[in-house]
Amino acid sequence: MDGLAQPGIATGPLTRAAHAAGMVAYQAAGERRAAEIGNRGPLRLTPEGRLHPDIVAAYWRHGYYIFEGVIDAAEIAALQADAQNMLARAPVGPDAQLDAQGRPALGLDYARFPFRYTKPLSDPWGGTTLLNGRHPAQMAQPVPDADAPDHVVFLMYAMCQAMPSGLRLYGHPQLLATAATINGDDFVPFNDAIFVKQPGLGGSIAWHQDGVTHWNAPDWDEGIHGFNFQVQLYPTTVGNCLWVIPGSHKLGKADIKAMVVANGGSEQLPGAVPLVCEAGDVTMVNRQAVHGSFANTSPDLRISLTFGFHRRRSVLGQKAALSIVDTAAVYDEQRIFERAAVIQVAIDARAQARPAEAAFCYQPFVGLEAEYRCTAATLDRVIRDYNTKDLAI
Repeated sequence: MDGLAQPGIATGPLTRAAHAAGMVAYQAAGERRAAEIGNRGPLRLTPEGRLHPDIVAAYWRHGYYIFEGVIDAAEIAALQADAQNMLARAPVGPDAQLDAQGRPALGLDYARFPFRYTKPLSDPWGGTTLLNGRHPAQMAQPVPDADAPDHVVFLMYAMCQAMPSGLRLYGHPQLLATAATINGDDFVPFNDAIFVKQPGLGGSIAWHQDGVTHWNAPDWDEGIHGFNFQVQLYPTTVGNCLWVIPGSHKLGKADIKAMVVANGGSEQLPGAVPLVCEAGDVTMVNRQAVHGSFANTSPDLRISLTFGFHRRRSVLGQKAALSIVDTAAVYDEQRIFERAAVIQVAIDARAQARPAEAAFCYQPFVGLEAEYRCTAATLDRVIRDYNTKDLAI
């Protein structure tokens, strides 16, 4: 669908303006559906420090929840500054080594380069075999405005290494308490990625389900592939936000390509809801839910800090998948421990910055806290290139 209009919308090249206009009715229907469902509100914990049962039930019913106002204004400002600094220090293009100011780009010495690029308004994964082929149907790819650059930053990685505020966020006590409630006190990390949807330029993420490992497992259930948080640094609008099909996490592996065909070839899948947020809101989305985002033909910037968590038993003994499949790693106890150590360092980094805030107690590291204080030596030992040890399933 590269540069072509969707069926029933227009003929000829699909311009940015035509794409935006063609989304209006679909967006309005999605907003009405989201309002009917609700599934949003403050992040509430019980006196025992567990996510409130009403929220837990709503999450399992629909496969997502929107926590409102979790991250305070001061922390959002620090995260915005660090994320914008990352963007400013990105290479001017995918093959460059200098940033826009002529400085050596950030991340040239990282084991995994922290920036990914795409062509404006494109769909880099849909209809390809990338990421285990989990994006089987390509989204519409509008023609960008004439003054658009050849490439834009699409994803940024290594939040805990490149952003001091990102490391502190990773130790957020309420978010970690939520992870413990959903995945057990011995929960383990997945990975992190920063999605950048630049106004009028940001590419799409084709409809997909995140998990690829356990679809045929005899003990499959709706939580076996974990969940992702997304911390919104700016207001996310109906034109640039993530969309989710409620309840789809319960149904096993979806035939997304057939869903698009049954919808007349249109990417505007029925039943989806937009996760519209304010800055400081945090979405929690089941990794088995069918979800995606459209090309950002809106005038609004979206930057979403995304990080996920698993059940330990879902990860132990599994092989590397998705973006680290080429490593052929097996997730043994040592691999899990080394990646999980990032959580403990993050907890201490946050405690140093916010001493009045009650720190989260991460059960796998009880008694080991002194070995994982956030010091220069520990940052070098644990945080440097931590994402080479991600636990993708």
